[in-house]
Amino acid sequence: MKKSHVTWQKAKHLLVVASFSVAAFFLVLGASPTSAQSSDPEQSGSVGLTGTISAPPPTEGARISNPSNGQSFTEVPVPVRGSCPTGLLVKLFKNNVFAGSQQCENGSFAIDIDLFTGENELVARVFDDLDQPGPDSNIVTVNFIDNRAGAGTRVSVTSNFAKRGVNPGQTLTWPIIISGGSGPYAISVDWGDGTSPDLLSEPFPGNIDIQHIYEAAGVYNIVVKVSDNNGNVAFLQLVGVANGPLSQVGPDGQPLANAGQDDSIEFFASGGNTVLVWWPATLTIPFVITTFWLGKKHMVRVMKKRIQQGEHPFADL
Repeated sequence: MKKSHVTWQKAKHLLVVASFSVAAFFLVLGASPTSAQSSDPEQSGSVGLTGTISAPPPTEGARISNPSNGQSFTEVPVPVRGSCPTGLLVKLFKNNVFAGSQQCENGSFAIDIDLFTGENELVARVFDDLDQPGPDSNIVTVNFIDNRAGAGTRVSVTSNFAKRGVNPGQTLTWPIIISGGSGPYAISVDWGDGTSPDLLSEPFPGNIDIQHIYEAAGVYNIVVKVSDNNGNVAFLQLVGVANGPLSQVGPDGQPLANAGQDDSIEFFASGGNTVLVWWPATLTIPFVITTFWLGKKHMVRVMKKRIQQGEHPFADL
């Protein structure tokens, strides 16, 4: 019975130690810094959290309704129209080369594109906010007949980005790629926010950065037009996003109850540095203090009993 009693006391002691270890782990976890990715190193004043939210990819794709299959064209731009799931990004491809994009609104999209000389296979693909693609649309095959005498390769413009975002007041830099045609090239960029189009000139084809500053949050349709020295024109439609700040007013226009308070966790559409997440520590501190007090009380009681029984107070601990 005596040895059984000692073993039981040892088990209780180990249980207390284990409880303290778990509490200490959560305390350290709660106070440890969490890294947040930054898409702009100049945003040194922003903090945020990053994570991955699992979601299934879109199950419904877009459908091209215009132009019709087998149709021929001699002029650009060519209007491409169709239906799509509202809220998704529609990317249009010609012969598997990116030709333009638009955010689907009210179940439809409208993208004006140029074409390669000869046969062009058009397909539209939808993407969600996690850049997961949905099913391809129907394939529409059209032809472009170039009536120029001694026509060479037509000028073309594309980009590796269909959609880019930036905070209002900051510079949005967008790389585009010009190929074909004959330089110098005249570039017109309508940023979709009501400002006058930017007019640029480039002597040679290749990678070119275009830049703009949006003053207000919103989603904008950008149209890039490139003309070469022979008067041939290429078009590219893109989606620009000016990120909106976290709302400080409710739907009724009144300030929120916690507006202006210093919250420990903030979320931003882009950018961020390191943030300390203190709420787990706040929850675990009372538990840690209670564990210390109970452990100390238990140890004093065990040691007192062992002294009364003539045992070493720390035997088997």
